[in-house]
Amino acid sequence: MPQAKSAARRGWRWARAALAVVVSACALAGVVRLTVPAVAGTAGEPPGVRRQLAFLRAALDAGAGDEAQALFPEGYFFSYALYGLTWVELGLREPAGERSLALREARWALDRLDSPSGRAPFSPGLTPPYGVFYRGWSNWLRGGTLSLQPAGLRDPAEVRRFAEDSAAIGAAFDAGASPFLAAYPGQAWPVDSTVAIASLRLHDALLPPRFGGTVERWLREIRGRLDPRTGLLPHRADPRDGEPAEVARGSSQSMIQRFLVDVDPAFAAEQYARFRDLYVATPLGLGPAVREYPQGTDGPADVDSGPLPLGVSLSATVVTLGAAQAHGDAPLASALASYGELAGLPVDTPWTKRYAFGLLPVGDAFLAWAKTARPWVSRPPAPPPATVSWWWRTPLLVLLTAVAAAPWLPALRRRLRSRRP
Repeated sequence: MPQAKSAARRGWRWARAALAVVVSACALAGVVRLTVPAVAGTAGEPPGVRRQLAFLRAALDAGAGDEAQALFPEGYFFSYALYGLTWVELGLREPAGERSLALREARWALDRLDSPSGRAPFSPGLTPPYGVFYRGWSNWLRGGTLSLQPAGLRDPAEVRRFAEDSAAIGAAFDAGASPFLAAYPGQAWPVDSTVAIASLRLHDALLPPRFGGTVERWLREIRGRLDPRTGLLPHRADPRDGEPAEVARGSSQSMIQRFLVDVDPAFAAEQYARFRDLYVATPLGLGPAVREYPQGTDGPADVDSGPLPLGVSLSATVVTLGAAQAHGDAPLASALASYGELAGLPVDTPWTKRYAFGLLPVGDAFLAWAKTARPWVSRPPAPPPATVSWWWRTPLLVLLTAVAAAPWLPALRRRLRSRRP
């Protein structure tokens, strides 16, 4: 019996030691993830993104797009669109002769958008057909595939389709009573029109310009329809006249700031500064995050925002990483990326990388796209004054160090007591 008790005590000590090693190793891994750069600015390639794309391609082949569609109305569309756009971003960082893989994957994604499944949630009776969300994002990706091809060697059919779709978008804006076109019958979100207008700017950068007047008129009209509480584009607008119907929100603002810089860099810089002041927060003092509603305001969560712990939207936080990159806000982009490496629970292998254990591939698609974001048409504006210093990590590093040390404190206390006379 004494021998059994002794063996049980030894087994318990070994189990405690093993648990202590695991806890300390996880905490120290968190320290590393928090301090190693996770983005490379607008020139370099962010580490791990190609492995994210490898995971995403396998997930999409296994039906991840259909699974995302069950979560929100654009789940299928975003899963493929962001996969293709991330490949465009990587391809644009490579020499012109080494872009074949990026071009092939971007075209593959575009084919999925240009299919019955890609168009299924959208109405063909809208102007432009299938609505401004579908047309704008598809046109942006289509322009991206052309950007990967040398000007004299572009596929004529792709050039013709891009020109025709751009003309349909431009005509819809020219004829509309509102600068914010409908994405669904009777519903308009300014973010969708911003993407579509950016695609017209991209057209004029790649092909003979023809939409300058449309874009300038759109800019004049939206300046008179800003959300009066924040001075930003509203989250939702009346499709009849474009008047604000809902306060500006982080989930749409984060994306607006990503695209507006390619429409009008000066206006975008003003809007980005307001957005950052009103929506970027440090809940509990533990790193930067993005609120769904402006500081001092709370509201309900929905499918756009996801859950709102402490008022923070995870989706807005992820997409703001791309907005910060597009605006040259390296301190905020770096902080958001590093925080994501800690809180996103990434799983690395030599071949793939996934976040949140790969349970939500569309979330990986948003993050990969955000990490690689940069302006396609305009030069990045002058970097805004930094509002995030390296010291934002300090509370988290102290917390992680305490977690790493905590399992060993009882043993250390016992050893010190045993040494007393």
